[in-house]
Amino acid sequence: MEKIKAFLKRKNIIISAKRYGIDALGAMAQGLFASLLIGTIISTIGEQAGIQLLVDIGGYAKAATGPAMAISIGFALQCPPLVLFSLAAVGVAANTLGGAGGPLAVLIVTIFAAEFGKAVSKETKIDIIVTPFVTIFIGAGLSIWWAPAIGAAASAVGNAIMWATELQPFFMGILVSVIVGIALTLPISSAAICAALGLTGLAGGAAVAGCCANMVGFAVLSFRENKWGGLFAQGIGTSMLQMGNIVRNPRIWLPAILSSAITGPIATCVFHLQMNGAAVASGMGTCGLVGQIGIYTGWINDIASGAKAAITPMDWIGMLLVCFILPGVLTWAFGLFFRKIGWIKENDLKLDL
Repeated sequence: MEKIKAFLKRKNIIISAKRYGIDALGAMAQGLFASLLIGTIISTIGEQAGIQLLVDIGGYAKAATGPAMAISIGFALQCPPLVLFSLAAVGVAANTLGGAGGPLAVLIVTIFAAEFGKAVSKETKIDIIVTPFVTIFIGAGLSIWWAPAIGAAASAVGNAIMWATELQPFFMGILVSVIVGIALTLPISSAAICAALGLTGLAGGAAVAGCCANMVGFAVLSFRENKWGGLFAQGIGTSMLQMGNIVRNPRIWLPAILSSAITGPIATCVFHLQMNGAAVASGMGTCGLVGQIGIYTGWINDIASGAKAAITPMDWIGMLLVCFILPGVLTWAFGLFFRKIGWIKENDLKLDL
């Protein structure tokens, strides 16, 4: 056992929830953003502006989704170069065979392929043959064996959540909004979770509401401590910046969580806000305005498919209220109350920007 531990340590193979559930998952979200999400944005701009070049460029970016995710995960796992580069093929196999649940298949399969590749890296005199062979063979083999089932399971869970949201938009609106909003602020990836489960439709709209409640909420709530720098850093960056402060005083999270519990059902029941763009955008909130761009992309997709006649003023009003106005107003109001009763004290929300 001691020899195995020493070998794993020498190979930098760390089997832990943090390495796989936080580092790898967070990196996968960046890979998704750098391929599928940005490709969707570029192609949408091209379609709306009538610029075919942008449509083509966006298509190429979206086509690289599998390799981008796998290489991002490999980077987080600190793979040596030959393993890292070989993961491109693994990403293609897992994402293709995983279908709608491709991102989750890529995450699981890539972790195994990367760790096996690291185990054999530089262990032979023909490393340039052995390492990529083992990495690709393990990754592609597991993709053929596991990816369809993983993809089907992820898709089933996502479909169940979306079905439940359609059936019970009020209660599921609260549940999805609060959970995805919390995931966005925690050091895990809400975007990767939404992508892995394929959360779109009303459930996607509730997820966007929860993310916006945390991002815009913390930006407004901490304005007196962090001024304009904090407003932009959290409002279009990430509310994850507050995690250190949350650990010190968990009560500072309550205004944003309560706001998400209100804006979620408002999104699902009042405005019927749906996210029918890329599922990864459901977990992005106002980060780079990706959530809002995703909602707009979904409108365009629905119009093209005939599911929606046109974008109405109520659509715009709903998006503005759910994504920006209500999160700011509600979180500020809750924060005022918690400051008054002493649950939030001066500089509890201060960031070192």
